[in-house]
Amino acid sequence: MQPYRRVLSVPRVPSTMALMFLARLPMTMNGVLMTLYIVTGLGRGYGAAGLVGAGITLGMAVGAPLLGRCLDRYGLRPVVAVCGIGTTVFWAAAPHLPYAALAAVAVPAGMLSVPAGSLARQVLAALVPPQERRAAYSLDTISIEATFMIGPAAGIAAITAFSPTWTLTALGVLFGGTAFLIWLVNPPLREEVAEPEPPGARPPLRSWLTGRLVATLLIAAGALFVLVGTELATLAALRSNGDLQVTGLVIAVMCAASILGGIVHGAVRRSLPQGVLMLLLALLVVPVGLADRPWWLLMLVLIPTNLVCAPTLAATTETVSRIAPPQVRGEAMGLQDASTRLGLALGGPVVGFAIDHSSPAWGFAAAGLGGLVLAAAGLLRRRTPAPEPVPALAER
Repeated sequence: MQPYRRVLSVPRVPSTMALMFLARLPMTMNGVLMTLYIVTGLGRGYGAAGLVGAGITLGMAVGAPLLGRCLDRYGLRPVVAVCGIGTTVFWAAAPHLPYAALAAVAVPAGMLSVPAGSLARQVLAALVPPQERRAAYSLDTISIEATFMIGPAAGIAAITAFSPTWTLTALGVLFGGTAFLIWLVNPPLREEVAEPEPPGARPPLRSWLTGRLVATLLIAAGALFVLVGTELATLAALRSNGDLQVTGLVIAVMCAASILGGIVHGAVRRSLPQGVLMLLLALLVVPVGLADRPWWLLMLVLIPTNLVCAPTLAATTETVSRIAPPQVRGEAMGLQDASTRLGLALGGPVVGFAIDHSSPAWGFAAAGLGGLVLAAAGLLRRRTPAPEPVPALAER
């Protein structure tokens, strides 16, 4: 565990990671809370709830690179202030809006989401030496898994115990409070350099958005396609077998396996590259449907693919931070967020279609094969010769 001790001994890293953990918690609650509010509070169907959720996701995908560019140009505080205010207003107003209004503002609300994930990765890149970043990004991915183990369950408990109006308003306050804390702490987004660069200096797009970076983003989209498809197929399998009551336990074991894989990935001296991890993630989920009952057997066969979940996500961040120059790291991390949102947006409907027209077992196969298609596109793109980077703009 020496790599983790070295990372956590870096000044400001433990406090920053704790802050970003808090900032991500409300993000893991918003999907389930919005769905439950629309279905139970407004009496609409799951399709209608999915439409609003898709709008928010689309807004996040579109807004992530734009917010990243703003972070590069204007710094952390102006971006976090605008996003924090916008997100707080949206969630405080949501329980008072009719469905049509919710659907109309979903995309702009998503665009103004506080980019907590991108910020966390940029801060770690700024604080942690390059040789320790694999362990740092593994810790960050483990933190994400922990928020997903806590956030949705806490959100469901809150909206069950209290009114939807109170719960959604409280979520807005939580978003605003964590945004204010980030604004107050104002962690660094770039490494300290002896001679600061002139304001506005940034490399041309073609010098850093190379075939290798595009390939990395496509592989990331494939990974999220697999993950959301696997989760959907798991829920469908448990429901069809009458085992919905153990859903929480199965998901907790999946998260625990991912955390274990992330710990190992960050602790070893040399780990597998992103492309290989992605192929394992996809291939291991394809045959899961052959053992989808009883529920405990399904839970066991899901462990291998989840063991490489956190390592794949951590390797993605490590690759992006290594390729992108510090001057455009915010935009590059925003593109990473956009690619993962693309994977989420594609995985849900494609795997859902496969389940609706066949069975949950074929949902697992669709999740793995769809992810392989995106990963193959990325791996083929990586073979394309890339232009030589401009020496003066290469990452220090």
